[in-house]
Amino acid sequence: MSATSNLIDDAPLNKFHKKLTFFASGGPFIDGYALSIIGIALITMVPGLHMNPAEIGMVGAASLVGIFFGGGIFGWLTDKIGRHKMYIADLIALAVFSVLNSFATEIWQVVLCRFFLGMAIGADYPIATSLLAEFLPKKHRGRLLGATFVVWAIGAAVAYAAGYLLRDMGPDAWRVMVASPAIFAIITLLFRLGTPESPRWLLSRGRRDEADAIIKKVYGQQYGLSDIASDSEGPAKQGKFLDIFRGQFLKRTLFVSIFWTAQVIPLFAVYTFAPDLLHSMGLTGDANLYGGSFLISMLFVVGGIPGLWLVEKIGRRRLLLWSFGIIVVALAIPAFIPNVQAAPLFIALAIFALASGASSFLEVVYPNELFPTEVRATAVGFGTAISRVGSAASTYLMPVAILSFGAAGSLLIGAVISLVGLLATFLLAPETANRSLSELTTEKTPASPANSKATEGSLS
Repeated sequence: MSATSNLIDDAPLNKFHKKLTFFASGGPFIDGYALSIIGIALITMVPGLHMNPAEIGMVGAASLVGIFFGGGIFGWLTDKIGRHKMYIADLIALAVFSVLNSFATEIWQVVLCRFFLGMAIGADYPIATSLLAEFLPKKHRGRLLGATFVVWAIGAAVAYAAGYLLRDMGPDAWRVMVASPAIFAIITLLFRLGTPESPRWLLSRGRRDEADAIIKKVYGQQYGLSDIASDSEGPAKQGKFLDIFRGQFLKRTLFVSIFWTAQVIPLFAVYTFAPDLLHSMGLTGDANLYGGSFLISMLFVVGGIPGLWLVEKIGRRRLLLWSFGIIVVALAIPAFIPNVQAAPLFIALAIFALASGASSFLEVVYPNELFPTEVRATAVGFGTAISRVGSAASTYLMPVAILSFGAAGSLLIGAVISLVGLLATFLLAPETANRSLSELTTEKTPASPANSKATEGSLS
């Protein structure tokens, strides 16, 4: 192959890429499932453990606090010791703490297990997505990275379905529900065994022979190191945590942190307490509470379908601007309707789910594209961690918000938070569609919407 060949960025989509995308999707599926099943489990957990509103909020927020530490610590560690080792270890932790949770007899035990479960979930964001991003061709990178995150909503939908099926198991039904993520963790673990290390990461560590061997194994003996463009400037080096706050990367880190946080605060509040939110709208009975929660979660999936098509057609930035704009309007309108009834509230929640599903996957696309190999997982982990500060607080306060402000007031709070995300995207977001990782992470200034073909005619 010629020295100008750029195998990974320009390669056609093949079976390996599809398998790796499928394996990487296991983590977001478990994340969506584990964070949503707790909302159903609380129905029997609350009377079983005699929980008050503050304790309910603690259980709901515990896993999100865990994701804060898991993303921040293990993203950095993944850049230090490699993607492959962490790719396996975090799933073992997911299974162990899910099972331990089912044996809890005190509130603090549930909170502790949910915290460690969250750490394992937070670890998988930077591990799996960094590995996948470093193998994917640029023409398909946004869509396939995004597909792994759309699977998050599928996991949430499955959780509501499973909760409905398990609800009649008696007062200890919650124990089976909180243990059930272990099943999916073990299945995903078995699929991931044998996944190769990222050749980009190996090159960033100067391990050229190992990188060359993996390139030949994945793409064929005719390929080698000359067929992969480096996305780091200069010789091989180890990145430091503080690198994501220096130079051109400070603005990118700020953007990722703000937009990601603005997306997940209302999202996790809705997923964790969907039955309570629907009940506050006046909906009652299993068909409305379980069925309504399942429908909302499925709308996140439905929204992701056009989103995955649009992300390569109109670009990341424009898609994010439009989705934030739609969410702000949808969540704000019910607050200005006197004596608003259940139907407008549910419609607002449905529109939110569709619009959020259409762009929430950019949480893993943007940071993987904006940072080089030596700090890529660190950046994804930091974005994960910072976003969970807000989502943990909102989840803890959601039961209080519903009681104090009702459904319309709670949705209005989500609209204000989404407006912050809209402004941050307008002011800070670069366009990264259809550009190689080496272009994006070695240039001094990201491509602006004005000169990016993917964003012609954008809102900017």
